[in-house]
Amino acid sequence: MKKKILITRPTWPDLVDRLREYFDVTINEGPRYDKGQLREALRDMDGALVSGGEKIDEEVLRGLTKLKAVCVTAAGYNNVDVPALTRAGVIGTNSPGPADEAVADFTWGLMIATARRLVEASWSIMQGQWKESFPIRFFGTNLFGKTLGILGMGRIGQAIAQRAVGFRMPVLYNNRRRLDPSIEADCRASFRTKEEVLREADFIVLAMPYTQENYHLIGAAELALMKPSAMLFNIARGGLIDEAALAAALRKQQLAAAGLDVFEQEPVIHPGLLGMANVVLTPHIAGGTEDTQYGLASMAADNLIAALGVGPHAGHPTGIFNPEVLKLS
Repeated sequence: MKKKILITRPTWPDLVDRLREYFDVTINEGPRYDKGQLREALRDMDGALVSGGEKIDEEVLRGLTKLKAVCVTAAGYNNVDVPALTRAGVIGTNSPGPADEAVADFTWGLMIATARRLVEASWSIMQGQWKESFPIRFFGTNLFGKTLGILGMGRIGQAIAQRAVGFRMPVLYNNRRRLDPSIEADCRASFRTKEEVLREADFIVLAMPYTQENYHLIGAAELALMKPSAMLFNIARGGLIDEAALAAALRKQQLAAAGLDVFEQEPVIHPGLLGMANVVLTPHIAGGTEDTQYGLASMAADNLIAALGVGPHAGHPTGIFNPEVLKLS
């Protein structure tokens, strides 16, 4: 008999066909599961292909003794309680890599849109408000020659830095570990403390994974270090920023602007960030290209096949984020 797997959101038909070669596949074609529905749907499953929107925690995992693998179709996996998954003896994998370049492209688009006030100007045009005062009203800020600061210099941070060459922007970065000198040279980036990046950079991008240790990494104290002309961008995870503190700093003109693609309570947006002309908000779409999403889902499908011990790479999935579970088995 084939092992059973659950796909929590519809995906590409050819990926479903690939999985059906090895598994008895169930697909949730309806609305997203709530926690109780997800637990019930997983009750008889050996594995699951889950999106970044499904919360996998202790409550969901309780009693699921058959479940052996949860593979996330995203690079981030903050929707998964990793210690709980490990205690349950379930392998967890993410999909690192396919989104890197798309997210880096989007980050530059978000920076340009914010600095040059594109959203505000476009909205005014659509409202038929073209006036002679427009060139002055929508004066923005140059990117060329300014200093780019990146907090989190993994694959995405490096891809963002590499694009700064065309804007002649020096790059400062902070990371848990300093990069190898060859990578620094490739990115034309200089290592600084977090505080130095915040003080010196004109455009600051958050590009690190979310963990409990960096919850509200950017709060009132950190915002106070930034230049009044600086702009802050988050394309990583919403919990990295104290959004109430950010809204207050923007209102007080402690910094010039912000561009946010992720939010702490998404899809709910902190009300203080709404209706502000110097804030550009997008609905978590930095990796939102068809090529990228297919790549993420394809990697997750291959991971599930490998994690459940079938297929050409049996036992060797990529992106295992709780390798401790292998020691428990």
